[in-house]
Amino acid sequence: MDVRMDLARIIIRDDDDQQIIVLAERDGERQFSIVVGLYEGWAIRRRVNGVESPRPMTHDLLANIIEDLDAELEKIVIHDLREHTFFAKLVIRRNGSLIEVDARPSDAIALGVTSDTPLYVSESVLQDVC
Repeated sequence: MDVRMDLARIIIRDDDDQQIIVLAERDGERQFSIVVGLYEGWAIRRRVNGVESPRPMTHDLLANIIEDLDAELEKIVIHDLREHTFFAKLVIRRNGSLIEVDARPSDAIALGVTSDTPLYVSESVLQDVC
């Protein structure tokens, strides 16, 4: 079973290449953090704050490609945790079919935050981290 989560916090530290995002259970009390790279943290924060760039950044490019293909990012699922690494997938709907694309959670979240795409974490991952 997948559990609906929200991006609760973004912790950007200028003195470290590793940044932290905190996910919180939408209708519960569980939460956990994911360490992301500096650029991924900036990308998430930029997109959450609605900061436009003069040219499309990588996550903007991917969002544009999905839209131009008449598809929709339906949801993001963090579905696995192996050796301290989280695994996510983009679930994209196109012409009535679902397409699952492997993604890093940080990239998936950066892509999904501006379109308010639902974010889920599998119960097994939550049991491992909470």
